[in-house]
Amino acid sequence: MHRIAVVPGSFDPITLGHIDVIERAAGLFDELHVLVVHNPGKTALLPIAQRVSLIDQAVREAGLPNNITVTSWSVGLLVDYCTDVGASVLVKGIRSQIDVAYETPMAIVNRDLAGVETVFLLPNPAHAHVSSSLVRQVAALGGDVSPYVPSAVANYLQARTE
Repeated sequence: MHRIAVVPGSFDPITLGHIDVIERAAGLFDELHVLVVHNPGKTALLPIAQRVSLIDQAVREAGLPNNITVTSWSVGLLVDYCTDVGASVLVKGIRSQIDVAYETPMAIVNRDLAGVETVFLLPNPAHAHVSSSLVRQVAALGGDVSPYVPSAVANYLQARTE
């Protein structure tokens, strides 16, 4: 059986914690879709197309397996995308109990709507404290984000502030 999974997120920007989850998920499934989605509750720093490009660069830079597809989705439900590509699993990185509380109702609804299960992966402890919003704050104040993001992202953010 060919197992397809989706790792959704706003990835604004992608962090090393995201890369860790993507790498481990790619080892668990035959095909992995990294899906940039619009979060209406957040004001985006980077346009979606730029996020897709940076994720592509980061995946190549990290030498991740070639079973990874990076794309975006902005119309309809996440489970609609899963149905379109034949994915039966969503993979979410969980850093804390707050993430569990936020993700659990969505996981139940996704299962109810389309039979799509959600798998939670714990982060490497070295990245558990890092979030995209923290990276955005540090970058906005001129700080060095290179310990928290792939070099393609650090370079892009540095060029934006120069």
